[in-house]
Amino acid sequence: MIPLLITFVVLGLAVGSFLNVCIDRLPAGESIVRGASHCPHCRHLLAPKDLVPVFSYLWLRGKCRYCGVPIPLRVPLVETATAILFGFLYWKFGLSVELGIALTYASVLLVISVIDLEHQLILNVVVYPAFPVALAISLLSADPSLLNALLGMAVGIGLIGLPFLIYRQGMGMGDVKFGALIGLMVGFPHILAALLLSVVSGGLIAGLLLLLRIKGRRDAIPFGPFMAAGTFVTLLWGQAILDWYPPTL
Repeated sequence: MIPLLITFVVLGLAVGSFLNVCIDRLPAGESIVRGASHCPHCRHLLAPKDLVPVFSYLWLRGKCRYCGVPIPLRVPLVETATAILFGFLYWKFGLSVELGIALTYASVLLVISVIDLEHQLILNVVVYPAFPVALAISLLSADPSLLNALLGMAVGIGLIGLPFLIYRQGMGMGDVKFGALIGLMVGFPHILAALLLSVVSGGLIAGLLLLLRIKGRRDAIPFGPFMAAGTFVTLLWGQAILDWYPPTL
């Protein structure tokens, strides 16, 4: 098990590097498959030695080799987080279909979260391609079934769409689309657990940020990362959460 665990951690580092490409390029409308990797500031093409996940950042002391501009700390953090997630998911699921599904969803959720944190956007170019993927998974998997996935999507649209219609300054259409995608991912009734976890975690963190005066009352706090976190927890332990708290869910 240990050799395969290490393999998935290394795979996670490589995938994390690609996720950084998505996070950098998609908000700018750039292709993620065309164009060599380059410094976004000086536009200098990066050599292979500049692209080793985490280690290149440490070796270069967090700065571009060619222009000296600081590399965002987010780059090694995403790579490290992806490596940890891949290792953890392999440890939990082993070599299985469930592992492939979990790795796919974890990657999508991470990209959505970081882009929303940096740009306050949940991009169609990320969410829309994920819909057919989640739909295909529901067709091939019994959990959730296609019917439960579609019902979850409807509930996700309804529960996120209502606040959007009532108070549009507090939530965007991207959140509604993300709610629909989450419903497809986890199905019904797990969508209820995912959104409950999102609201509770979002409220607690927002309250803490306000208390510490890191954020003001008028400052925007992206909801996407909390939705992603609630979804990830639900994908792993959703049934246990429902079994533990049956009166409401």
